[in-house]
Amino acid sequence: MNELLAAYRYTTNNYAQIEASTTCGCCHCVQIFKPADIVGWTGLTVENIEDPKAIAAQTAMCPHCGSEAVLGDGCGFPINAHFLARMNEAWFQRTMIHRHKAKT
Repeated sequence: MNELLAAYRYTTNNYAQIEASTTCGCCHCVQIFKPADIVGWTGLTVENIEDPKAIAAQTAMCPHCGSEAVLGDGCGFPINAHFLARMNEAWFQRTMIHRHKAKT
C-alpha cells in the first residue's frame, strides 16, 4: 500500500494515537506542534460526551488552521516538513496517488 494512503488513515478517529504521541503535524498547513497544543476535537455531541467509545473516536483539529488532517508520531510515520508536504500535495493539492501496476 502507498505510504501516503496508509498514513492518511491515521488522520481520523485519532484520539488514542495523538495521546500516545510526542510530536504532531498537520497535513494541511504543514505545521509541527505538540499534542498538548491541540484544543479542538470533532466527534462528540451532547448525547455521547461521556461515552468512552465516542471519546476514543474523536478526530484532532490542527491548532493552527483548524483542519482535521493531524498526524501524531504514534502512527509510525515521520512527522517532519518533508513528509507533511508530501501528504499536503497528495490530499490537498489534488495530486493523484497511483498504485503500481503488477508486472505480468
